[in-house]
Amino acid sequence: MIQTLPRVIAEPPGKPAPNGRAKLQQLARQIATHPAAWNAGLTAVVRELFDQLAAVWDTEHATGRTDFLTDALARGGPWPSGTCLELGSGTGQYTPVLSGTFNRVIALNLAREMLTRAPAHPAARIQADAARLPLADASISAVACVDVLLFAREITRVLAAGGVLIWANQLACDGPLFLDTATVITALNSADGGNDGGAEDGWSAVQAEAGWGNWAVLRRTGRP
Repeated sequence: MIQTLPRVIAEPPGKPAPNGRAKLQQLARQIATHPAAWNAGLTAVVRELFDQLAAVWDTEHATGRTDFLTDALARGGPWPSGTCLELGSGTGQYTPVLSGTFNRVIALNLAREMLTRAPAHPAARIQADAARLPLADASISAVACVDVLLFAREITRVLAAGGVLIWANQLACDGPLFLDTATVITALNSADGGNDGGAEDGWSAVQAEAGWGNWAVLRRTGRP
C-alpha cells in the first residue's frame, strides 16, 4: 500500500532541470531492477566522477535545500531507535538533519573526496560501495537515501526488524536518479524474495512532495 500525504511545503519558483537526467534515470532504473548491471567498471567510473566533482559539489550541483527531508522526518514516522545509515552522503549536507532524529548516523559514500569535505561530526564516515555494505545483517534501524542509486538487496539485508527506508529526491521526478515509490517497492520485494515483486506485496509506504523534492518512507509489512 502506498499512502500519499497532502503537500504542506509549497514548490518555490526557480526549480532547476538538470541536463541529461533522462539517461541517468534510465541507469537508475536499470540498476534497481537488474543489480548485476552495477559492475566493477561502472563502479570505478562513478567513483572517479564524484571524486572530481567533490570540490564544486556544494556550489554547482547541490540545491542547498533540505525542506523535503525535514518534511519526511516530521511526517513519515514513527521512527525506530538506533542507527541510521545515510547512503551516498556526499559532502554531508543532510547528515545534521538526520542526526536530529536518529541516535546515531553513519555517513557512507563511494567517493573519498566527498567524505573528506563532509563534517567530522555528527556522523561516522565510511568509504564503501553501497552494493557491498561493510555492515552486519539486521544491524541498521533506518537507511536514508537522497538522490542515490538503489541497491535493494543490501538495504534489505542490513535493515533490522522494524527498520525503515527513507527514499528522497531533491528535485522529485526531475532529479537525475529519481525512482517512483512503486518501483522502489518492487525492487525491495524482489530483494526480499517476493514471488512477483508487486508493489502491493511485502512493503508499505507513505509519500509526499515538499518544496522542489519528494520523499517516501517504506516499511516491511508482509515479511519480517
